Amino acid sequence: MQVSYVSEATPGQENEDFVAAGPGWVVLLDGATAPAGVDSGCRHNPAWLVRRLGGQIAALLALEDGKPLPDMVAEAIKVTGEAHTATCDLRNPDSPSATVSLLRRRDDVVEWFVLADSPIVVDVGEVRVFRDDRLDHLPSYTLEGVRKARNSPGGFWVASTRPEAAYEGLTGEVPVAGLRRVAVLSDGASRLVERFGELDWDGLLRVLDEEGPRELVRRTRRTEASATSLRGKRHDDATAVLVRF
Repeated sequence: MQVSYVSEATPGQENEDFVAAGPGWVVLLDGATAPAGVDSGCRHNPAWLVRRLGGQIAALLALEDGKPLPDMVAEAIKVTGEAHTATCDLRNPDSPSATVSLLRRRDDVVEWFVLADSPIVVDVGEVRVFRDDRLDHLPSYTLEGVRKARNSPGGFWVASTRPEAAYEGLTGEVPVAGLRRVAVLSDGASRLVERFGELDWDGLLRVLDEEGPRELVRRTRRTEASATSLRGKRHDDATAVLVRF
């Protein structure tokens, strides 16, 4: 595996994405920013959470002990919760949260894990996208509606304070034979496909492979700046990882 990546914060803001890689693995987290005025019950922000949680997952991946990926994520959520249970209300459903996307090579396969909406895009001669899209299908997007759906059956799942959320992630594996390249993306780096429609997934992989992660983020910032009609925030933290095989 040859891994290259870029992680760039929203202009003028602290980066709430996290990325790390080792000889046979990649971990990416995208922290969720609470709406203004919402009491999270936590003294820490999403940037603290993704660094703590992402660091725990990376440490477990580095052990290379073969533990199932959901077990690793569950353990990391538990340990991270223990780090601030004395100061924060971990029962608050608005506690800081994050997506988790993982790759791990084991012998002749690459395992993948996706919790929430940070996609993994693989090129095996055809492009396949692994993305947890449950957040896109909620019955209500009011503050209360999202609060009720978060980490609840029939809603959507994120890494926050409940270790059992790890077992709601999507998992699978892809044979190394025929695998050319993989992208792991925060949603700020997938915007040219998912929000702006400027690229398709094959085009995004081509930009990453031929021009690099930095160019993908540069194009994203250019499109964000020139967009005349936007839903949601104009800019987002953008993390793009390219893995070649």
